[in-house]
Formats: sequence, structure tokens, C-alpha cells
Amino acid sequence: MTATHDRPQMLPEEFEEYARLAARVAEGVRWEFINGKIGVTPVPDGDRGRIIQWLARICIQAHPELWLHDQGLKVETYRNGHARPDGTLAHSDAFVGQGEWADADPVLMVVEVTSYDSDTDRRDRVEKPRAYAETGIPVYLLVDREAGEVTVFSEPDGVRYESTKTVPFGKPLTLPAPVGVTLDTEPLQGWVR
Repeated sequence: MTATHDRPQMLPEEFEEYARLAARVAEGVRWEFINGKIGVTPVPDGDRGRIIQWLARICIQAHPELWLHDQGLKVETYRNGHARPDGTLAHSDAFVGQGEWADADPVLMVVEVTSYDSDTDRRDRVEKPRAYAETGIPVYLLVDREAGEVTVFSEPDGVRYESTKTVPFGKPLTLPAPVGVTLDTEPLQGWVR
């Protein structure tokens, strides 16, 4: 398929098939389809994995019925995107029977931890907040290792998040409803390069 300014590179169904095939031969990458374009991100490193463990423990202690899933999501209303957040907070059995790319309706929060690659700025700070807000995901948490800060986006209006709060690593950050947890971000200082 030829891409034009008003048409995505491919249809979502085509992306799902290509991503399945590519996963068999290309180890070490994660495939996404955001803003009508295919994106490839590196597989999470050990520090990023530790950040997700830390956050999962906090969320589960506050809400034992929830889980921080590693789940691909169907996002965006405009181009039918597919994102693979580093963490997806939802009820523990919210994605049972949904397959690799699940509906985002049960999602309370998505989490992204920045990579050290050239696409991080565009992907995690621009495209994903827009895609998650369009989808209506209540909270987007961005752990920005390069900037040394954490940003929480909330109150999606179908186009963007109306509320954004950023704190440097080491300062507390309250995640708004429906998450309702305060993070002590001090440990994040030890998990960056």
C-alpha cells in the first residue's frame, strides 16, 4: 500500500499480520502502529524493567484487584493505531480472551518509560499522549529517564490530556483518579544511566 498524507501506511489488520511475522524473525524489538506509521522500539532494558516492577508493586499494594499488564492496545480513533505500552493498569482479568491487541476500554492507566533512542521524543512525548487521550485512557504516566522527571497526564478530552503535572525524580507525584496513588519517585534516581 502506498502512503499518502490522509491514508496510513497500511490497514490495522495488515499491521497485525506483519507484526506477528516480524516477531518471529526480529528479536529485540517491539512493534507499534501509531499515527498511521509503523514504529519499532527496543526491548526494555534492565533499568526500565526495574521501574515497571517498582510501579507494579505500588499499584498492586494500593489496589490488589488490579495488575500492571504487558498488553498491546488498540488506540486512536482516527487511524486505528496499535501501541504496546511498558505497562497497562487494569483489572487483573481485563484482557482475558482478547489476544495480542486488546480493546483499551478497561484501561485505567498506561505507563511509558523512555528509551535511549532517537525516536523517544516524537513517540513518547508527542504521539503517544495524543493517541492515549484520543482513546480515552484516563491516566498516562511518562517516566522520562533522559529528563530525570515523571509526568502524569490526565483528563482526556478525546483530543489531548487537559491536565499535566511534571516533577523531577525525587519529588512525590500523585496519580489522579481512577488510580489515586502517590508515588515517592526517589528510587527512580538509581535506575537511570
